[in-house]
Amino acid sequence: MAPVPATAAAAAAPAAVVSTHEIRRAQRADGPATVLAIGTANPETCVPQDEYADFYFRVTKSEHLPELKNKLRRICNKSGIEKRFMFVNDDVMEAHPEFADRHLTSLDARVEIVSKVVPELAAAASAKAIAEWGRPATDITHLIFSTYSGVKAPGGDRLLASLLGLRPTVLREYGNMSGTTVIFVLNELRRRFVADGAEGADWGALMAFGPGVTVETILLRVGSGLKGN
Repeated sequence: MAPVPATAAAAAAPAAVVSTHEIRRAQRADGPATVLAIGTANPETCVPQDEYADFYFRVTKSEHLPELKNKLRRICNKSGIEKRFMFVNDDVMEAHPEFADRHLTSLDARVEIVSKVVPELAAAASAKAIAEWGRPATDITHLIFSTYSGVKAPGGDRLLASLLGLRPTVLREYGNMSGTTVIFVLNELRRRFVADGAEGADWGALMAFGPGVTVETILLRVGSGLKGN
């Protein structure tokens, strides 16, 4: 039997199978993460803290409540805050009288405003950081977006990626998670528990903080079924 030429043998050899993990690993930089640039953006309306009580009671047409106004002024003076940036101004309040009337519903209007303004502010801040970085936005491979504002789909992360002209793959892992983040954290803890054993890690506390200083807490215990896996 005639020997098979080396070139033919090489051509006939099956191609190596490359996993998705290996592909993603090759696309990432080695070493610790580094902050290369920081960008900030604020709403146009800026109110000094010592004037906020006057501003608030004026735009909400609540000047007939002087005692409550004085109470807010005392709180502002002791807060340590120097100024407030906000989207609300006289024009917004005039266009949305429901914002100042607790008997009227205003959630839909607030969500519409926030869903538009938050990604735009994020895009403005990101553009400054990208300019300082000195490379095109198309070089960005991952986008991390966190906000308590907005309950709408597509979420702020998707809109921000669109405003910056980023590739859709920057959100290929998880996007628009919001409150479901805790589920992913629990899954990661479960994965580590199974992988490392984590003896004694039977109990845990899950806490979620939301707008309006809302706090929800759950006490958790690792089940025997998980320990056995």
